[in-house]
Amino acid sequence: MTPWDDDDSDGMDDGREPRTPRRKRDLPFPYNQDLSGVLLRVGLDRRTPWGRSRLANDRVTASLLAAGMRLLGQHFGPGAERPVTSTSRLLGPLSQRCVDEAFCGNPEPFVRHGDGAGLLRDRWKRYSNFVIDLINFAVWKWNYHPEFRRQRTVNIRRLVHGRTGRDFVRAVHNIAYRHTAESVELPSVRLGLALMMAADGDEEVARITAGIYADYLGSWKELYAAVLTERGLRLRPGLTLDDLANALSAATDGVTLRAIGDPASGVLDDAHRHSLMGTVALAVIHSFLEPEDEASGLTLEQAVAARFG
Repeated sequence: MTPWDDDDSDGMDDGREPRTPRRKRDLPFPYNQDLSGVLLRVGLDRRTPWGRSRLANDRVTASLLAAGMRLLGQHFGPGAERPVTSTSRLLGPLSQRCVDEAFCGNPEPFVRHGDGAGLLRDRWKRYSNFVIDLINFAVWKWNYHPEFRRQRTVNIRRLVHGRTGRDFVRAVHNIAYRHTAESVELPSVRLGLALMMAADGDEEVARITAGIYADYLGSWKELYAAVLTERGLRLRPGLTLDDLANALSAATDGVTLRAIGDPASGVLDDAHRHSLMGTVALAVIHSFLEPEDEASGLTLEQAVAARFG
């Protein structure tokens, strides 16, 4: 028996949660999927990985996520119904009280009875951990449009295994455009950008931002490492995989923010399915990486000095 396909228990031992005849698998996609690898901060007080996995995969946890996702869309999505106008109120729409109210308003077949704020605290002792897991879930691949997922898989295959340099360049441009275009529309990305601006001097916001990036960059670094291995590339001396991931992530954030704030800037061109991020990504890759069998051994600074000296 898998922990997300259990009987009528809700993953808790104290009997405080409502019981319902519905099973986790009866919830709509992707809430009915295994979330143990997505919700990395739920149940941190549980003693065993099995206990944490079971908690990540019960119906009440999924129903709290559904409530949070509706709040994200209402307050941070394009054309938000109630946009946040002050950084001091940035996380107000995701407060325990707001999540509790949204939880009680859940549609069928989600759980909507009980103390939503108390159930949330049972799973995430820190409020910041709930926000991190909510954003992790929101940017999880199964929450992206199916066509985006399919094309991303194709592009990653070309990026890693494409036979020609042109395959690689096209894959970079396609991934950059699709990722940027999708990010512009995602409430979770918009919240993440807003959190970065509000993080200075706020320990809770800074903790959330750091947690989001730790999880987000981890998956990209795995891809970059695969590209280096399969393509016979290596980083220039003095540069690390973290440097590469941070550089590309910072550029993505900047292009996304510009596209949101100034759609007429042309950094995201939907008509031609092109983004400035693709050009920037190729520039970073060309500067940071060298073929293993033709490596000059020069640092980035030395290579630039040699070219312009």
